[in-house]
Amino acid sequence: MLRASIEHTGADYNLDGVIGDGDGGIPQGGLLIEFAEAAIGDDDARLSAAREQVLKTLGPEALVDAACIVATFNAIDRVADATGTPIDEERLEPTAEMREHLGIDRFPSAATT
Repeated sequence: MLRASIEHTGADYNLDGVIGDGDGGIPQGGLLIEFAEAAIGDDDARLSAAREQVLKTLGPEALVDAACIVATFNAIDRVADATGTPIDEERLEPTAEMREHLGIDRFPSAATT
């Protein structure tokens, strides 16, 4: 999904934003990351503050879009975790550098469990 978004927009995003401090190379990326992390966490006060900041800074349409994206990724992640979805063999080589950079390979795959 992330790769498709990058290819569709033609933009150059910094994937470091998804694994640590940073903004992902997008405007207000740090704010959106904070909202996403708060949304999947269990701190209601943090979520409320992040939600209010997104609303104040980016507006109601952006808040709805951000909430939809968080929900979609959360659902995809749960399905992948529940099914042990392995990466297709033909996707291993093209994604090797990205997987190494993000630390994805440290997680066990269905093939190794």
